[in-house]
Amino acid sequence: MKLSAGILAAIAFLAMGRVTDVHAAPRTVCTITVNSSDEKDMFRQRLPKDQYRFVELVERGRPDWLASACSQGVRCDILVISGHFDGVTEFYSDQVEASEYLPVAEMERASCSESCPGLFSQLKEVYLFGCNTLNADAVKSASSEVGRSLIRAGHSPADARRLTQTLNQLHAESSRDRMRRIFTNVPVIYGFSSVAPLGPHAATLLGRYLQPSAIAEVGNGRTNSRLLGVFASESMIAVSGLSNSDPRAVHRRDVCQFIDDRLSPADKLVFIHGLLRRDMGEVRMFLERIEGLFASLTEVERQDPAFSAALAKIAEDTVARDRFMRFAEDADLPVIRARMIQLAASLGWLSQAEMHAELMRMIGELIVRDAVGASEVDLICELNKDHMLDGERNRLPVSPAAASRVSTAAVQACLGSADSRARVLQAVTNGVDADTRIADVFLRHRPIYDVGELRDVASGIARMPGSSAQVRALDTLAQQRLKDRETLAELARLFPVAQTADVQRAIAGVLIRSDYQLLPQPEMVSMLSQYRLKSNGGNDVIDILLRRLQAQ
Repeated sequence: MKLSAGILAAIAFLAMGRVTDVHAAPRTVCTITVNSSDEKDMFRQRLPKDQYRFVELVERGRPDWLASACSQGVRCDILVISGHFDGVTEFYSDQVEASEYLPVAEMERASCSESCPGLFSQLKEVYLFGCNTLNADAVKSASSEVGRSLIRAGHSPADARRLTQTLNQLHAESSRDRMRRIFTNVPVIYGFSSVAPLGPHAATLLGRYLQPSAIAEVGNGRTNSRLLGVFASESMIAVSGLSNSDPRAVHRRDVCQFIDDRLSPADKLVFIHGLLRRDMGEVRMFLERIEGLFASLTEVERQDPAFSAALAKIAEDTVARDRFMRFAEDADLPVIRARMIQLAASLGWLSQAEMHAELMRMIGELIVRDAVGASEVDLICELNKDHMLDGERNRLPVSPAAASRVSTAAVQACLGSADSRARVLQAVTNGVDADTRIADVFLRHRPIYDVGELRDVASGIARMPGSSAQVRALDTLAQQRLKDRETLAELARLFPVAQTADVQRAIAGVLIRSDYQLLPQPEMVSMLSQYRLKSNGGNDVIDILLRRLQAQ
């Protein structure tokens, strides 16, 4: 049977196409291996060497390996990232000797700056071998003050709820959102919505997939159902990179304004000024990025005339200032209010004295409302870590009722009061759980260096009845890293008369964190071995302490 000329031509065209495919340039598989190389090795083993070439981007011992790869103009068709993922900030290794890691922020900066076009621009597929790399759970969400701010701005309650929901969708910052934003326009991104398989198991599953019939599918830019099927029990999913038509693309452009290396600090500040004129709810969602910009500035950048001019325009914008300060005052959490007050000073809206006054007003309101707990003490001590507020504590409105509270004493102690510090130290042993937690937080900021204070606290603990309160007091003391022989000896004498194994373990916890070499080694080993109470806990801190003492 004769074939028509048209059919012959079609067959010839298809044959030419097949020849072209055979001789096409090999696809480049870029790998970023910060933990085990199991997945990379399986890809390398199964993919034909004449069709796929491999480039490892990590240069061991070089902290700027990503920038180095970008500068070399490596062009990647496929990207394989292997490493443990913390769900938010970085890929890392569990190998003690490894120092390489991959910050998500660095990938985001490179993507926004288009400083690594070879790595990002022609990718067809990305494989993210790490837990939660494509988890859709929101890392942050709009708090209730956002809705209240929208209502104050004139929105109806229904509109405020709708706009808050929209903000949540845009600013959720889930791992999936960030990866889609980093790998824009990439057809397929494979990753895991929850726990990922460990390297050896992941490699085994890849081996099942990478059979000869599947090789041609690797790197074609289409979601592969066979691969997803092999990893079906391991939470693997596939998404596409953010496209320019996606509603979230506008949010990506906003995010990139903060981290695009092509923009000067002055340019970024002009953008922030425009942002400050939007609804304060949206400003709140960008708070961390605005703070991050100011924290990253060098003194030279701050003194740049263009930056100074942009900052002066913000300082003159009293409308934005008033809206910002009203929103800060209404913040649900004191820590957010404090951060916004400090940012207002950076923006030129508050002098140093005015910032101090605003912070003290916030602290005073917390005391009046009896709203000071361990987290508030942590915040106030941190705000005054440089003792800049020591001279301001007389501004606090302290009623007799408030003055009787340990929480108030802790606030005043954070602000430099020696008398209040003594009261907080007494709270370590008063048996009240809430007071002990406050004292513990306070002492993390203001440790005990005075030997007399240490001995008083240790004596108080020794006099406590054996209970969970005594355990908590010992745990608090353990943070002080004791180096006083008499204090250590008193705690050691408490061990034989301790009434519970929990108290004995807490004593051992204090000793193991301290300079226990000050105590006589043979006597300590004998005492711990003779008087330890039986426990079902197996190998515990007492055993560890004994081994260390015996090794001396």
